[in-house]
Amino acid sequence: MTAPETTPTGDLEPLLADLTNAFGPTGFEGPVRAIMRRELTPSAAAVETDGLGSLIARFDGTAGRPRVMLAAHMDELGLMVRRITDEGYLKFQPLGGWLDQSLINQRWVVLTATGPIPGVTGIKTVHVMSTEARGRLFRREDMFIDVGARSRQDAEERLGIRPGDPIAPDSRFTPLAGGERYLAKAWDDRVGLAVMVLAVRELRSAASGHPNTVFAVSTVQEEVGLRGAQTSVHAVEPDIGINLESGVAGDYPGISADEAQEQLGAGPSVFLHDGSMLPNLRLRDFVVDVAREANIAIQFDVLTGYGQDGSVIQRSRAGAPSINIAIPTRYLHSHNGIVARHDVLRTARLVAELVRRLDADTVARIRAFD
Repeated sequence: MTAPETTPTGDLEPLLADLTNAFGPTGFEGPVRAIMRRELTPSAAAVETDGLGSLIARFDGTAGRPRVMLAAHMDELGLMVRRITDEGYLKFQPLGGWLDQSLINQRWVVLTATGPIPGVTGIKTVHVMSTEARGRLFRREDMFIDVGARSRQDAEERLGIRPGDPIAPDSRFTPLAGGERYLAKAWDDRVGLAVMVLAVRELRSAASGHPNTVFAVSTVQEEVGLRGAQTSVHAVEPDIGINLESGVAGDYPGISADEAQEQLGAGPSVFLHDGSMLPNLRLRDFVVDVAREANIAIQFDVLTGYGQDGSVIQRSRAGAPSINIAIPTRYLHSHNGIVARHDVLRTARLVAELVRRLDADTVARIRAFD
């Protein structure tokens, strides 16, 4: 088989474009779930959803155990219609951790029962602002979305907008620098989903198989409290967990190495600390050793904030060793982020190499405590 390092860009780009262009705000992940079902079903032994909507695909190897859980979340940051003003403007409830300033003058799509409705966050023109107002930070409570409606009745009856409708960022996938890097919304965590698809493809194409049962889990509602991981982990009952996430790049102006250590193009990032989890150190060492054997450069990151589904896997049942492996990403939690093509491919290869080596004896050693 062709190694992921040399996978044609033409094969990777459509997958990334499909995943990032899809609208899937927290709690409304249906279009993304359809893509993941399409990608995982052909080689899966079983595909099902749990009661919250996470997609669980099982891939049988040469042994029933250990049960290895790969996880990546489908939801992206979004908004919800809170109410419609008499004039037809939409007031909104954020879904996930937006920075207020990143919401200003951005394009959105309201996902109504009758179809998508475009809109933009309105902002007072600078020509009528006082000097004091120009330097003031805008608060989300003062913002609204303009969908072109003439009134509340017009928004409700002609456009079909209702309170509770989800609102997604409107930003399209675009290759940069000749395809070496990619600009898009929702890398958090569509890039993790892409890595999961690529890793499963590689595992299923290898004649030797894998000495375990793999569960590729596309979770929901991560951005509002890791909710999908909490339900899906009960269905999987993993012995070990590998979470796949968007990392926090620290290679652009205005961010320091003390805040984030990842760089685009430098390979997969292994999280050593975040606000939700400390990884199992034997699992960390296993990842480092496998990466060295496979000649895959890796990097590390230590964050004070952040939270991810791996922490839920880690706390499942009596505990399961877990680690968070991330793809360096610039400008998280905004309409536009950037990832590097080679980071995506190398992360997928690393995940496949890890799974190939996670046999019963290896997992038993990782799970043992002196």
